Amino acid sequence: MTDLVKPLTTDDLTGPDGEALLALNNDHAVELSWLEPERMAHLVAEAFVARRVGLADALLLTFDHSADYDSVNYLWFRERYSAFVYVDRVVVADSARGRGLARALYDDLFSAARSAGHDRIVCEVNSDPPNPASDAFHAALGFVPVGTAQIHGGKKTVTYLERRL
Repeated sequence: MTDLVKPLTTDDLTGPDGEALLALNNDHAVELSWLEPERMAHLVAEAFVARRVGLADALLLTFDHSADYDSVNYLWFRERYSAFVYVDRVVVADSARGRGLARALYDDLFSAARSAGHDRIVCEVNSDPPNPASDAFHAALGFVPVGTAQIHGGKKTVTYLERRL
């Protein structure tokens, strides 16, 4: 972990820090999904890696294959792979973009996953509605498509990605 990237714990979700982190997530709910405070606390408690940068400049939440998590996207991977680390959400505040924060979060994740013996990182990116910035970012990190799905009653289409470590 670098000086920039810090662990995110449930203790960080109280008071102004928690409000700022929840707002960061919910400002990007189209890409990530809306969270209530209780749900965010559950996700942080279940996370394989939960990290933040600054007060709320960036956020990363991931789960390994054994997490108590019911996301349709997470379950898609669970049905297909016996072991993985799933990137549930990574977000950088608009005011903090262009500083390499998402890359720093992923570098930290790759290191933590290798240390724990994992060899596969997975995630999904919206393809409808499109998210070309996320597509380009993940491609640059070496992620490759491994599937697609229509979710939420066909209102959203995602592309599933994998990066081997």
